[in-house]
Amino acid sequence: MSNTMATGDAATAFFEELARRGHEPLLAQGRGTVRVELTNGSESEPWLVAIDRGDVTVVQGRGEADCTLRASSELFQRIAAGEVNALAAVLRGAIAVDGNWHLLVLFQRLFPSPAGTAATAAASGGTSR
Repeated sequence: MSNTMATGDAATAFFEELARRGHEPLLAQGRGTVRVELTNGSESEPWLVAIDRGDVTVVQGRGEADCTLRASSELFQRIAAGEVNALAAVLRGAIAVDGNWHLLVLFQRLFPSPAGTAATAAASGGTSR
């Protein structure tokens, strides 16, 4: 149970920080609600993030959503820490998505990029000279 609580604390910190911001310019093009369901076995911890052209409201709990993401609590913690790219996790099937993919693309901008991503691209010649 302590492992669940540690993961829940990381998720809570992410959502509380997002709520504290109140307005997120990275979401200025979006309108809708994203529900994030963090799973741990048979338990689920739902979060609702309402987006209105950058204005953000976060509530812990269930509700209607335009886009729903389902991920294990452990994976979400790694995404929030910048260890895993959210869209890559979706493409691998580690995150289930229902609904409006445009909101998913906007929402993933809130997560830090995995460490070394830009440096890796530059080292492999991925940037223009």
